[in-house]
Amino acid sequence: MPPPRKILVVDIGGSHVKCVATGHPEPVSFESGERLTPAKMMRKLRRLTRGWRFEAVSVGYPGVVREGRVAREPPHLGPGWVGFDFEAAFGCPARIINDAAMQALGGYAGGKMLFLGLGTGLGSAFIADGEILAMELGHLHCAKGRTYEDLVGNRARKRLGNRKWRARVADVLEGFRQALLPDYVVVGGGNVKHLDRLPPRTRRGSNAHAFRGGFRLWDADSGGSATQREAP
Repeated sequence: MPPPRKILVVDIGGSHVKCVATGHPEPVSFESGERLTPAKMMRKLRRLTRGWRFEAVSVGYPGVVREGRVAREPPHLGPGWVGFDFEAAFGCPARIINDAAMQALGGYAGGKMLFLGLGTGLGSAFIADGEILAMELGHLHCAKGRTYEDLVGNRARKRLGNRKWRARVADVLEGFRQALLPDYVVVGGGNVKHLDRLPPRTRRGSNAHAFRGGFRLWDADSGGSATQREAP
């Protein structure tokens, strides 16, 4: 089947939900947060996108996705995401992918790429020769029972201040680089704007990459497209 001509891309984050669509390239957004359920999200999306026409939807979800379905409730949103029927809610075909993996796909330029998303938490994905592996590196435990999300998430940035937080981000990034051996690293997410400079072989991502990744999910012929796999 040919890819759909009109696509809605929804990027769900811990602080905001953002979306664009074919013919509507300027992002619209609203706040998310710990009380956002999928039903509340759909009500707000319908108001924001009234009059938009689309044939398919890509959803970047901030949590674990397996076989195109939400597998775990998100740590920074309200309940009800596991089992939610996105296709029924939107009334058209929908593809669900981890939000970090969607942004990684949008910034992928071949080879082995590690993506780290600095936002409310720490998103991560790895793409090797066109195959996406969504990861949960932010939930790995490190020193004194803390996770990497505790070290470099937004709460840590606010507590430490940007200067100390940047040093932490540099240390975490280098540790992941040595462990995973990517050809290059892309750092995205809302807090990438607080990094004044990046290490060698590291590129700056953007929200535009997330939207591009959502469109690429439906374009099997795209040179930057990739096959999804989920972490166990």
